Amino acid sequence: MMEVKANGTNGDSGRIPDRPTNPMVTPLLTDLYQFTMAYAYWKAGKHQEFDLYFRKNPFGGEYTVFAGLEECIRFIANFKFTKDGFCDYLRGLNCSEVELYAVPEGSVVFPKDPMLRIEGPIAVVQLLETPLLNLVNYASLVATNAARHRFVAGK
Repeated sequence: MMEVKANGTNGDSGRIPDRPTNPMVTPLLTDLYQFTMAYAYWKAGKHQEFDLYFRKNPFGGEYTVFAGLEECIRFIANFKFTKDGFCDYLRGLNCSEVELYAVPEGSVVFPKDPMLRIEGPIAVVQLLETPLLNLVNYASLVATNAARHRFVAGK
């Protein structure tokens, strides 16, 4: 698995990666459940890790091609609430204590095999779940479809 720490890949000079390419993917791409759970974890002072995986392969196929890792790294590196009005805690959140472990992008993965593991303060990790699911699900769906078309074309 690839390890990402301190807002940059291993061996990186500490440079923060560019923002995600999709401007719609922000820390607010989540739902009330995630905020409710983040608040409860924050109050309890808990730390968490979670694995991100598919429950079943798309298109009724035998495999999925993992994609979206770079966008996840960019998202985590730039994670910050910037809108006024929610609360001081959310404005101060960042991912400096979050660790990301992943299979290499382009790897063939199977249902219930973790593609990403995110570790860090539980409230932050909880708020990362929905955006990361969106980033990986779409990119992997497109990559898997492209692989299936290439296989059928015989090239």
